[in-house]
Amino acid sequence: MPYCDFNSHAQREESLPERAYIDALLSDLRFELNRLSAERPLHSIFIGGGTPSLFSADAFNRLLSEIDQMMGISTETEITLEANPGTFEQVKFAGFKAAGINRLSLGIQSFNNTQLKALGRIHSAENAIQAAQAAVKLFDRVNLDLMHGLPQQSTQDALDDLQQAIDLGPEHLSWYQLTLEPNTEFHARPPQLPVDEALWEIQEQGQQRLSQAGFQQYEISAYARHQAMSRHNLNYWTFGDYIGIGAGAHGKITHLENNKLRIERHHKQRQPKGYLQAIEPTQQREWVDPDELPFEFMLNALRLYEGVPASLYEQRTGLSLQQIQKSLSAARAKGLLTSNLDRLEPSAQGRLFLNDLLEQFL
Repeated sequence: MPYCDFNSHAQREESLPERAYIDALLSDLRFELNRLSAERPLHSIFIGGGTPSLFSADAFNRLLSEIDQMMGISTETEITLEANPGTFEQVKFAGFKAAGINRLSLGIQSFNNTQLKALGRIHSAENAIQAAQAAVKLFDRVNLDLMHGLPQQSTQDALDDLQQAIDLGPEHLSWYQLTLEPNTEFHARPPQLPVDEALWEIQEQGQQRLSQAGFQQYEISAYARHQAMSRHNLNYWTFGDYIGIGAGAHGKITHLENNKLRIERHHKQRQPKGYLQAIEPTQQREWVDPDELPFEFMLNALRLYEGVPASLYEQRTGLSLQQIQKSLSAARAKGLLTSNLDRLEPSAQGRLFLNDLLEQFL
């Protein structure tokens, strides 16, 4: 897809090596668990990247059963599967639920066929509506992924897309502006995008519609009804730990060494073939420099609409909040953080000018 820089590969005509890939995932997970100094509770599982819904329900049943034996999956564990709205995936939705998936995230992007073609999506608007209707009937928790600010998209087109998503009745919406990411076709050959005034109008009117429909904005691009926030993404944004397994996966683990916290990031081999053949699938492990932690923490935490408790900074980084007091004071003086000293909370201006806020911590 011309806008996407995620790890993706074209499927050849031969069938997917399901069993071998599930074997590799489970071996990868065992390896990572053996590196932990203590057992960790399992709060969420997110099966994403590319189109994991091409795999069978039986494959996910096996994967989740093995994870349950290794880590213990409770009734409270959020298990999300990303899926495309194509007809092939739709017929498998019931099987995914039976396998243990309890939250489905559909990559809709738009309900307009012209926009879908511009984005390189292979599903149609009709596919998207049918998939969303089927998902909402089967799953208690459904997310629809939607973009705005698309090539030659009018304000009305964007609002019509959003209204269609609202009308389908999901509990969660990811609604965000198209950005031109490096290493993508759109970055190399930028399409004609709406002007800033139109983007502002889309954002302002769209947020008003979402609020009127009962959606609470809890992150820059995430909106939920009935407290159906994504637990998995909240863990990212509060700088929590996560194990990444699978081709191209990333993970973050905090270690306690000599009463000091050290944060390690790991990256898996990007090519599926290399990942399957590797004895140790991790391509790179690196310790995060303590000097980089203030920015890394704020990059995540300040995406949240209400920020985080100030105490979380020391809990997640092992650093004293006093060390960044100068940056915090400067951000508050510029009106980018609220004056509530018990929270690291972006102000209304800080949410609008998030990059300016984050610059204070570089």
